[in-house]
Formats: sequence, C-alpha cells, structure tokens
Amino acid sequence: MTDHSVDAAPTTRRGQAKAARRVELLAAAARQMAARGFAGVRLEDIGAEVGVSGPAMYRHFASKNDVLDQLLLDISERLYAGGTEVIARGGPPSQVLSNLVEFHIDVLVTKPDLIAIQDRDLGSLTPEANHRVRSLQRRYVESWVQVLQAAADAEGRALVEAEARVRVHAGFGLLNSSPRLPAFDEDALRRLLSRMALSALLVDLP
Repeated sequence: MTDHSVDAAPTTRRGQAKAARRVELLAAAARQMAARGFAGVRLEDIGAEVGVSGPAMYRHFASKNDVLDQLLLDISERLYAGGTEVIARGGPPSQVLSNLVEFHIDVLVTKPDLIAIQDRDLGSLTPEANHRVRSLQRRYVESWVQVLQAAADAEGRALVEAEARVRVHAGFGLLNSSPRLPAFDEDALRRLLSRMALSALLVDLP
C-alpha cells in the first residue's frame, strides 16, 4: 500500500491543493463505491466526478485498491480514536455506554457511505490494510465490551466477557444497518437508534 503520510500535513500551497483534491477524490470514491460496489467502480469514474483525468489519478493513488484501503482505514481509525476519547472522558459506566452509542451514531450519520462500503467490501482490501482494519475493529469492539461489562456490574449484574462481546456485535449490526433504512428525520433517527441500541445491549442482563 502506498504511504501517503507526506500528504497528512502539507506545508506548501501546491501541497495543500493536492491534499484538498485528494479529499474530494476520496469523497467521490465513497459515494460511488457505496452506490455500485468496489467492483463496479473504476479509477476513471472517480476522477471524472471531480474533473481529474484517469492518468492523473495515479498522482494521488497507486490503484483502485489503494483508494479502498484509505477509505476503510480512515473510518476504522476514526471509530477507534473517537471511542477511546469518549471512554477517556469518564463518568458512570451507563453514561459512558450511552456516550459511545451516540458517538457511533454520529459517525453513521456523517459517514454513511463508508459504513456501507465497510459492510460490503471489506474482503477487497489488500492484505496489509485488511490486517490493520481488523485490528482496529477488534480493539474498538473490546473497548465497548469492557464498558458494557462495567455498566452491568454497576447494576449488580454479572455479564461474562463472551456474552458481552456477542451483545456488542449485535448492537453494531443494528446500528450499522442505518444507511439502508428508509428516509427518516435525522434527529428522530438518532434518538430511535440510541434507544434501540441501548435496549439491545442491556436487555435481559443476567
């Protein structure tokens, strides 16, 4: 996978312009891959949406796989880093769990294309990116598992790790289905998803 770390903090006007164009291209790629799938999109299609020729795309990405790698690494890093920050703010376990749900919903609402791509095209990642994405996902899940167990413990309930992990995965399944839901008022959807997710995570605690 191509190392794009030099684009992380461009210092020249040319570098800033290239970084801005790269953001546009990734957004176009996310829209197209969410709509048609990774296999149904060409680099030329992505470039055409923002006025970049096919050959010029290679100034930004090594391949179409490179684009997908960057998209799914971005969403995985965003989720893990954001979840870690939510937990670091502290508070009663039940409130931390609620805050995690709200954070996850915020990402779903603002990045629905990436959630849809992750759900469908994870298997098309290059091996290196696949390893990194799955590692970040596991760490994100485990952070939720610990918070859920703490929330159960605070209520005097004993929730074993294996069941907590199943509950977390099921909760993600519920939340991550939101890009496929019928059109609905955004604020109302946030509230509904939050209530449903918390209910699913905490229902019938032993």
